[in-house]
Amino acid sequence: MTEIAILGVGLIGGSLALSLRKNEDVHITGFDVVEENLHMARSLGVIDSGTTHLAEAVAQADYIFLCAPVGKLQELISFLRYTPLKEGAVISDTGSTKVSVMEHSHGFAQRGVFFIGGHPMAGSHKSGVEASHDRLFENAYYVLTPAKDTPTAVTDRLRELLAPTHAKVVVMNAQRHDEVVGAISHFPHIIASALVNQVASYSEADEMDWYRSLAAGGFRDITRIASSNPGMWRDILLNNRPVMKKMAEDLKQVMERISTLVERADGPGIERFFAEARTFRNALPEKKKGALQPYFDLYVDIPDEPGVIARVTTLLGEEKISITNISILETREDILGVLRISFRSHEDIEKATHVLKDEGYSVYERE
Repeated sequence: MTEIAILGVGLIGGSLALSLRKNEDVHITGFDVVEENLHMARSLGVIDSGTTHLAEAVAQADYIFLCAPVGKLQELISFLRYTPLKEGAVISDTGSTKVSVMEHSHGFAQRGVFFIGGHPMAGSHKSGVEASHDRLFENAYYVLTPAKDTPTAVTDRLRELLAPTHAKVVVMNAQRHDEVVGAISHFPHIIASALVNQVASYSEADEMDWYRSLAAGGFRDITRIASSNPGMWRDILLNNRPVMKKMAEDLKQVMERISTLVERADGPGIERFFAEARTFRNALPEKKKGALQPYFDLYVDIPDEPGVIARVTTLLGEEKISITNISILETREDILGVLRISFRSHEDIEKATHVLKDEGYSVYERE
């Protein structure tokens, strides 16, 4: 029986546990500081047993997964460094920054324990163990950053254990990971929040507050990630400071470039600026899981008449298609469709598209 300890039974820890349970002969022990989370995890069949005592959770574990927020990982690693562990045990984490974690992973090898950093690049707009799903990591990249003293054979063992997640497991240097993920995930959150804060300052000075009124629709879409958990992003940025500092400097140069083009009324240069962005953006993979969570939104043209929204939701309900959110758009610049319906997965949105089209509705997805 392979003993697995999941430290932090939330969305990521719970989904990882559900995936690993597909392995034969595994026993999963969950650790959480909140007893109610453990009760919920047991009732949902996510874990086999649970405890609020960390030493008890890891005592017999062959694999230990640290599924806590980034700001708590170093504390957990420090505790494990002085806690009795099974010889040959493998410790991994699920944090989105890797250098800060790997810098604190020393001291295990001499005890016959191995550390391999990990980052499953998947998540959900929901949280908590009740949102756990055994297919959360399917087709997502799962990055492993082994410590220098971790044998390749041990990394291969972990890769094999993770096979039931159906994730694309890749091995990468921790520094390289933080640079890439910093650019495509961490820094975009800064930009989105900066843009929202800038518009908010304009809004406060505007008596009619047209900024707030007209900022629905497209503006709300492109800044959606600014609604993320502030405490979580505080910890992520603090643990990826060198990369964030460099990218802030690089962005200054980009903004100076476009500012100069506008000042000089350089039409061809401005067009080239947007064309370069469009070319790279259009070449990005579609409908694949990446560092930023995809949004499965469908836009539906509906007439302004009573009962039409109920008819649409009834059609989807009859086909057992789950809706995560639904809204009516008042500002629709660059958006076709007055009704926006959000789904949990690519499969759900494809099924909904077929159902609504068959009933004569015009539906669109944002490119």
